[in-house]
Amino acid sequence: MGNDGGSIPTRRELVKSSAAALSTTQVKEIQTEQQEHYWSTCALSHQPLSLPVVSDALGTLYNKDAVLDYLLNVGKEGGEVDKAELEKRGEAFKDRLRGLRDVVEVHFQGDEAGGNHRWVCPVTGKELGPGTRAVYLVPCGHAFGELVFKEMPDDVCLVCNESYTAENIIPILPTSQADKDRLEQRIAVLKSQGLTHSLKKAAGAGKKRKKAATAEEATVVEEPLKSTQTKSEKPESNIKNADTALLTAKVLAEQQERNKRRKLGANDNVKSLFSNKNGMDEKHLDFMTRGFSIPANAKR
Repeated sequence: MGNDGGSIPTRRELVKSSAAALSTTQVKEIQTEQQEHYWSTCALSHQPLSLPVVSDALGTLYNKDAVLDYLLNVGKEGGEVDKAELEKRGEAFKDRLRGLRDVVEVHFQGDEAGGNHRWVCPVTGKELGPGTRAVYLVPCGHAFGELVFKEMPDDVCLVCNESYTAENIIPILPTSQADKDRLEQRIAVLKSQGLTHSLKKAAGAGKKRKKAATAEEATVVEEPLKSTQTKSEKPESNIKNADTALLTAKVLAEQQERNKRRKLGANDNVKSLFSNKNGMDEKHLDFMTRGFSIPANAKR
Protein backbone atom coordinates (compact mmCIF):
# COMPACT_ATOMS: atom_id res chain seq x y z
CA MET A 1 0.00 0.00 0.00
CA GLY A 2 2.93 2.33 -0.26
CA ASN A 3 4.94 3.87 -3.04
CA ASP A 4 2.32 2.93 -5.61
CA GLY A 5 0.87 6.42 -6.11
CA GLY A 6 -2.30 5.66 -4.17
CA SER A 7 -3.70 7.43 -1.11
CA ILE A 8 -4.54 6.17 2.32
CA PRO A 9 -8.09 7.15 3.38
CA THR A 10 -8.60 8.42 6.89
CA ARG A 11 -11.26 7.22 9.29
CA ARG A 12 -13.27 10.43 8.79
CA GLU A 13 -13.47 9.76 5.08
CA LEU A 14 -14.43 6.14 5.60
CA VAL A 15 -17.35 6.86 7.95
CA LYS A 16 -18.45 10.04 6.15
CA SER A 17 -22.03 9.84 4.90
CA SER A 18 -24.11 12.24 2.88
CA ALA A 19 -26.57 14.42 4.75
CA ALA A 20 -30.01 12.90 4.64
CA ALA A 21 -32.86 15.02 3.26
CA LEU A 22 -35.23 16.38 5.87
CA SER A 23 -38.52 14.64 6.22
CA THR A 24 -41.88 16.41 5.98
CA THR A 25 -42.30 16.20 9.73
CA GLN A 26 -38.89 17.78 10.34
CA VAL A 27 -39.66 20.60 7.89
CA LYS A 28 -42.93 21.34 9.68
CA GLU A 29 -41.16 21.35 13.04
CA ILE A 30 -38.60 23.86 11.78
CA GLN A 31 -41.34 26.09 10.35
CA THR A 32 -43.25 25.91 13.61
CA GLU A 33 -40.16 26.93 15.59
CA GLN A 34 -39.59 29.87 13.23
CA GLN A 35 -43.23 30.93 13.50
CA GLU A 36 -43.10 30.79 17.29
CA HIS A 37 -39.98 32.94 17.26
CA TYR A 38 -41.38 35.62 14.93
CA TRP A 39 -44.76 35.67 16.71
CA SER A 40 -43.04 36.47 19.99
CA THR A 41 -39.94 38.44 18.89
CA CYS A 42 -39.48 41.71 17.00
CA ALA A 43 -37.78 40.95 13.68
CA LEU A 44 -35.86 44.23 13.86
CA SER A 45 -34.56 44.51 17.43
CA HIS A 46 -34.92 40.84 18.53
CA GLN A 47 -36.76 42.05 21.62
CA PRO A 48 -40.05 40.46 22.81
CA LEU A 49 -43.05 41.78 20.92
CA SER A 50 -45.14 44.21 22.92
CA LEU A 51 -47.93 46.57 21.95
CA PRO A 52 -47.95 48.71 19.88
CA VAL A 53 -46.98 46.25 17.14
CA VAL A 54 -46.64 47.21 13.48
CA SER A 55 -46.34 45.19 10.28
CA ASP A 56 -44.75 45.86 6.91
CA ALA A 57 -46.10 44.96 3.47
CA LEU A 58 -44.85 41.34 3.80
CA GLY A 59 -46.64 40.66 7.09
CA THR A 60 -43.54 40.82 9.31
CA LEU A 61 -44.14 42.00 12.88
CA TYR A 62 -42.07 44.68 14.67
CA ASN A 63 -42.20 46.70 17.84
CA LYS A 64 -43.21 50.21 16.86
CA ASP A 65 -40.51 51.79 19.03
CA ALA A 66 -37.87 49.63 17.27
CA VAL A 67 -39.05 50.90 13.89
CA LEU A 68 -38.89 54.50 15.10
CA ASP A 69 -35.38 53.93 16.45
CA TYR A 70 -34.34 52.37 13.14
CA LEU A 71 -35.70 55.28 11.08
CA LEU A 72 -34.10 57.89 13.33
CA ASN A 73 -30.80 56.29 14.31
CA VAL A 74 -29.91 53.71 11.67
CA GLY A 75 -26.19 53.76 11.03
CA LYS A 76 -25.55 56.17 13.94
CA GLU A 77 -23.54 55.36 17.02
CA GLY A 78 -25.71 54.64 20.02
CA GLY A 79 -28.69 53.40 18.05
CA GLU A 80 -30.18 50.06 19.04
CA VAL A 81 -30.36 48.92 15.43
CA ASP A 82 -27.31 49.20 13.21
CA LYS A 83 -27.64 49.21 9.42
CA ALA A 84 -24.51 47.10 8.91
CA GLU A 85 -25.90 44.45 11.24
CA LEU A 86 -29.16 44.37 9.31
CA GLU A 87 -27.36 43.92 5.99
CA LYS A 88 -25.22 41.21 7.59
CA ARG A 89 -28.40 39.31 8.46
CA GLY A 90 -29.47 39.57 4.82
CA GLU A 91 -32.82 41.29 5.53
CA ALA A 92 -33.74 44.17 3.22
CA PHE A 93 -35.26 46.37 5.90
CA LYS A 94 -33.86 49.47 4.18
CA ASP A 95 -36.26 48.84 1.27
CA ARG A 96 -39.27 47.78 3.35
CA LEU A 97 -38.95 50.38 6.12
CA ARG A 98 -38.35 53.77 4.53
CA GLY A 99 -40.88 55.60 6.70
CA LEU A 100 -43.87 55.17 8.99
CA ARG A 101 -46.11 55.09 5.91
CA ASP A 102 -44.55 51.72 5.05
CA VAL A 103 -46.00 50.06 8.16
CA VAL A 104 -49.49 49.61 9.62
CA GLU A 105 -50.18 49.31 13.33
CA VAL A 106 -51.78 45.92 13.97
CA HIS A 107 -54.60 46.06 16.54
CA PHE A 108 -54.61 42.74 18.41
CA GLN A 109 -57.33 41.88 20.90
CA GLY A 110 -55.82 40.60 24.13
CA ASP A 111 -57.04 37.90 26.46
CA GLU A 112 -55.80 37.32 30.02
CA ALA A 113 -57.55 33.97 30.52
CA GLY A 114 -55.59 31.52 32.68
CA GLY A 115 -53.15 34.21 33.73
CA ASN A 116 -51.39 34.12 30.34
CA HIS A 117 -51.58 37.05 27.97
CA ARG A 118 -52.44 36.03 24.44
CA TRP A 119 -53.83 37.55 21.26
CA VAL A 120 -57.20 36.24 20.09
CA CYS A 121 -59.53 36.72 17.14
CA PRO A 122 -62.31 39.18 18.13
CA VAL A 123 -64.92 37.05 16.24
CA THR A 124 -64.05 33.41 16.96
CA GLY A 125 -62.07 33.89 20.18
CA LYS A 126 -59.32 31.55 18.93
CA GLU A 127 -55.73 32.36 19.78
CA LEU A 128 -53.71 34.03 17.05
CA GLY A 129 -50.26 32.55 16.76
CA PRO A 130 -48.11 29.92 15.05
CA GLY A 131 -50.93 27.41 14.87
CA THR A 132 -53.47 29.81 13.34
CA ARG A 133 -53.46 31.53 9.96
CA ALA A 134 -54.02 35.14 10.95
CA VAL A 135 -54.55 38.26 8.84
CA TYR A 136 -55.05 41.99 9.35
CA LEU A 137 -56.83 44.64 7.30
CA VAL A 138 -55.41 47.75 5.68
CA PRO A 139 -55.83 50.55 6.53
CA CYS A 140 -57.54 49.96 9.91
CA GLY A 141 -55.12 47.23 11.07
CA HIS A 142 -57.53 44.99 13.00
CA ALA A 143 -56.36 41.36 13.20
CA PHE A 144 -58.57 38.29 12.70
CA GLY A 145 -58.29 34.60 12.02
CA GLU A 146 -58.21 33.97 8.28
CA LEU A 147 -61.16 31.60 8.57
CA VAL A 148 -63.43 34.54 9.43
CA PHE A 149 -63.17 36.01 5.93
CA LYS A 150 -63.81 32.64 4.30
CA GLU A 151 -66.96 32.00 6.32
CA MET A 152 -68.24 35.60 6.44
CA PRO A 153 -66.97 37.47 3.38
CA ASP A 154 -67.68 41.19 3.61
CA ASP A 155 -66.22 44.54 2.54
CA VAL A 156 -66.21 46.28 5.93
CA CYS A 157 -64.20 45.58 9.08
CA LEU A 158 -66.19 43.66 11.69
CA VAL A 159 -64.73 45.81 14.47
CA CYS A 160 -64.67 49.40 13.16
CA ASN A 161 -66.88 49.09 10.01
CA GLU A 162 -64.17 50.63 7.83
CA SER A 163 -64.26 49.47 4.22
CA TYR A 164 -61.48 47.39 2.67
CA THR A 165 -60.77 45.37 -0.48
CA ALA A 166 -59.67 41.75 -0.87
CA GLU A 167 -56.19 42.88 -1.95
CA ASN A 168 -55.71 44.61 1.42
CA ILE A 169 -56.20 41.47 3.54
CA ILE A 170 -52.60 40.94 4.67
CA PRO A 171 -51.53 37.52 6.06
CA ILE A 172 -49.39 37.77 9.19
CA LEU A 173 -46.05 35.97 8.81
CA PRO A 174 -47.10 34.04 5.68
CA THR A 175 -45.49 30.65 5.03
CA SER A 176 -46.94 29.67 1.65
CA GLN A 177 -45.22 30.87 -1.49
CA ALA A 178 -48.57 31.86 -3.01
CA ASP A 179 -49.21 34.37 -0.20
CA LYS A 180 -45.70 35.79 -0.52
CA ASP A 181 -46.07 36.20 -4.29
CA ARG A 182 -49.41 37.96 -3.84
CA LEU A 183 -47.90 40.41 -1.35
CA GLU A 184 -44.97 41.11 -3.68
CA GLN A 185 -47.40 41.80 -6.53
CA ARG A 186 -49.42 44.14 -4.29
CA ILE A 187 -46.26 46.09 -3.44
CA ALA A 188 -45.48 46.55 -7.14
CA VAL A 189 -49.03 47.78 -7.89
CA LEU A 190 -49.00 50.27 -5.00
CA LYS A 191 -45.57 51.55 -6.02
CA SER A 192 -46.80 52.20 -9.57
CA GLN A 193 -49.68 54.22 -8.10
CA GLY A 194 -47.39 56.26 -5.84
CA LEU A 195 -48.82 54.67 -2.68
CA THR A 196 -47.28 52.93 0.32
CA HIS A 197 -48.34 49.84 2.29
CA SER A 198 -50.67 51.96 4.46
CA LEU A 199 -52.36 53.30 1.27
CA LYS A 200 -50.90 56.74 1.91
CA LYS A 201 -49.02 58.69 -0.73
CA ALA A 202 -45.34 57.85 -0.93
CA ALA A 203 -42.82 60.56 -0.11
CA GLY A 204 -41.91 62.48 -3.26
CA ALA A 205 -44.83 61.14 -5.28
CA GLY A 206 -46.48 64.57 -5.37
CA LYS A 207 -43.29 66.21 -6.67
CA LYS A 208 -42.98 63.66 -9.46
CA ARG A 209 -46.58 64.23 -10.56
CA LYS A 210 -46.15 68.02 -10.39
CA LYS A 211 -43.00 67.79 -12.49
CA ALA A 212 -44.79 65.67 -15.08
CA ALA A 213 -47.72 68.12 -15.18
CA THR A 214 -45.33 71.05 -15.64
CA ALA A 215 -43.59 69.30 -18.51
CA GLU A 216 -46.95 68.56 -20.14
CA GLU A 217 -48.04 72.19 -19.75
CA ALA A 218 -44.80 73.38 -21.31
CA THR A 219 -45.41 71.09 -24.29
CA VAL A 220 -48.92 72.50 -24.72
CA VAL A 221 -47.57 76.08 -24.61
CA GLU A 222 -44.84 75.39 -27.16
CA GLU A 223 -47.29 74.16 -29.84
CA PRO A 224 -49.22 77.48 -30.28
CA LEU A 225 -45.96 79.43 -30.11
CA LYS A 226 -44.61 77.57 -33.12
CA SER A 227 -47.74 78.40 -35.18
CA THR A 228 -47.95 82.12 -34.25
CA GLN A 229 -44.30 83.06 -34.51
CA THR A 230 -43.12 84.90 -37.63
CA LYS A 231 -39.77 84.32 -39.28
CA SER A 232 -38.25 87.31 -37.49
CA GLU A 233 -39.67 86.25 -34.13
CA LYS A 234 -38.76 82.57 -34.46
CA PRO A 235 -36.10 81.62 -31.89
CA GLU A 236 -32.86 80.06 -32.97
CA SER A 237 -33.51 76.89 -30.92
CA ASN A 238 -36.54 75.12 -29.47
CA ILE A 239 -37.60 76.12 -25.94
CA LYS A 240 -37.16 73.09 -23.69
CA ASN A 241 -37.32 74.81 -20.31
CA ALA A 242 -40.87 75.06 -18.96
CA ASP A 243 -40.32 78.41 -17.17
CA THR A 244 -38.77 79.96 -20.27
CA ALA A 245 -41.68 78.78 -22.42
CA LEU A 246 -44.23 80.30 -20.05
CA LEU A 247 -42.31 83.60 -19.91
CA THR A 248 -42.13 83.70 -23.73
CA ALA A 249 -45.87 83.16 -24.01
CA LYS A 250 -46.51 85.99 -21.57
CA VAL A 251 -44.27 88.40 -23.50
CA LEU A 252 -45.98 87.53 -26.80
CA ALA A 253 -49.41 88.10 -25.23
CA GLU A 254 -48.34 91.56 -24.02
CA GLN A 255 -47.00 92.39 -27.46
CA GLN A 256 -50.29 91.40 -29.10
CA GLU A 257 -52.16 93.61 -26.62
CA ARG A 258 -49.95 96.60 -27.52
CA ASN A 259 -50.59 95.99 -31.23
CA LYS A 260 -54.33 96.04 -30.62
CA ARG A 261 -54.07 99.36 -28.78
CA ARG A 262 -51.96 100.83 -31.58
CA LYS A 263 -54.57 99.84 -34.18
CA LEU A 264 -57.31 101.25 -32.00
CA GLY A 265 -55.50 104.62 -31.84
CA ALA A 266 -55.59 104.85 -35.65
CA ASN A 267 -59.39 104.59 -35.81
CA ASP A 268 -61.21 107.57 -37.39
CA ASN A 269 -63.88 107.66 -34.71
CA VAL A 270 -61.20 108.05 -32.05
CA LYS A 271 -59.41 110.75 -34.08
CA SER A 272 -62.60 112.82 -34.22
CA LEU A 273 -62.39 113.38 -30.50
CA PHE A 274 -59.15 115.28 -30.88
CA SER A 275 -58.30 118.41 -32.97
CA ASN A 276 -55.21 119.24 -34.97
CA LYS A 277 -52.92 121.72 -33.28
CA ASN A 278 -51.73 123.14 -36.63
CA GLY A 279 -54.18 125.79 -37.99
CA MET A 280 -56.67 125.19 -35.22
CA ASP A 281 -59.66 127.67 -35.26
CA GLU A 282 -62.85 128.13 -33.33
CA LYS A 283 -64.87 126.00 -35.72
CA HIS A 284 -62.60 123.02 -35.21
CA LEU A 285 -62.26 123.40 -31.46
CA ASP A 286 -63.88 120.55 -29.69
CA PHE A 287 -64.85 119.95 -26.11
CA MET A 288 -61.46 118.41 -25.33
CA THR A 289 -59.26 121.18 -26.72
CA ARG A 290 -61.10 124.52 -26.45
CA GLY A 291 -60.98 124.70 -22.69
CA PHE A 292 -63.54 126.59 -20.62
CA SER A 293 -64.58 130.26 -21.13
CA ILE A 294 -66.85 132.48 -18.99
CA PRO A 295 -69.87 134.01 -20.84
CA ALA A 296 -69.90 137.86 -21.15
CA ASN A 297 -73.35 138.27 -19.59
CA ALA A 298 -72.49 136.15 -16.61
CA LYS A 299 -73.12 137.86 -13.30
CA ARG A 300 -70.20 138.37 -11.05
